Amino acid sequence: MNATVPSTSDDTRDVNKCKNKITKKNRFNLDSLTPIIYFSTLHIIAIHGLITIFSLKVKTILWLLFLYEIGCIGITAGAHRLWSHRSYKVNLPLKLIILAFFSVNAQISVYNWVRIHRVHHKYVDTDLDPHNSRRGFFFCHIGWLLKQLKPEVVKKLHEVNMRDILEDPIMAFQKRHAMALNIVLSFILPTLVPIYFWNEAWDKSFTSQVLRVMLVTHASFSINSFAHIWGAKPYDKTLHASENMGVSLAITGEGFHNYHHKFPWDYQASEFNWYGWNHAALFIDMFAKIGWATNLKKPSRELVKKVAAEKGDGSYKWDEVPMCDSTND
Repeated sequence: MNATVPSTSDDTRDVNKCKNKITKKNRFNLDSLTPIIYFSTLHIIAIHGLITIFSLKVKTILWLLFLYEIGCIGITAGAHRLWSHRSYKVNLPLKLIILAFFSVNAQISVYNWVRIHRVHHKYVDTDLDPHNSRRGFFFCHIGWLLKQLKPEVVKKLHEVNMRDILEDPIMAFQKRHAMALNIVLSFILPTLVPIYFWNEAWDKSFTSQVLRVMLVTHASFSINSFAHIWGAKPYDKTLHASENMGVSLAITGEGFHNYHHKFPWDYQASEFNWYGWNHAALFIDMFAKIGWATNLKKPSRELVKKVAAEKGDGSYKWDEVPMCDSTND
């Protein structure tokens, strides 16, 4: 998944400009130092927040956990399954709710998140993948954000079709104002709530929210790293993407990753009705019950089993696994 960055403008550079800048002598220029300083600062504050977490009031810890949960859903049910893959549709109220959930994570704009993710899927684990897992754990987890992208990757980012996002006035608004929204919804308001409503110390409240943002950030990073390096490959043994249940626990159901890369249009991003492992699917299904989420896409059971039999590593015994009922073939 994509990442927290301190800018809302296009996070890529003009291809020719990149070619001139990226040299062996000038690999880490000022542009490269910005995310290093940003992430280093937040990690230092987050470590302090982690060390002092048990000095927080219980309500502050519950508030942190609540925001962690909705933040993960904003990424998984929103930026990933809704806007990147169009695996279901939502009405206006639900779109605004999911956008608010996404905005509590101090992440880049939905536009840039989706653009990076679509290129990732098109060129997964090749040199054109922005966070190519073949380059090692550190690179695909966070390292790719700490240096400039290769000109070839930048070119693909400019070429990917983003018309659906740009033509959505809400997404266009969020793209223009992502930094302001992130600052207010990720740090200011979450910090003020414990201070105002139950008299939490301001420094503890702030550091707890930075800790929460970093926890969500690394949970989303784990999809690019852990779920592309370790786990079973029941649907396509040639892919690096793997089934990793730890990732599912960390970020509301995104660990069924070998399946996801074979069936990216599945709104559950999983073959199972395991809501305990997939809170994002529960969230979508709850709103589907009242008609706010519609056109939920899912491959047929028969197709999934056929693909597994033909290309998988044989790690699943399908007659013993309770698969979801299909919504769409």
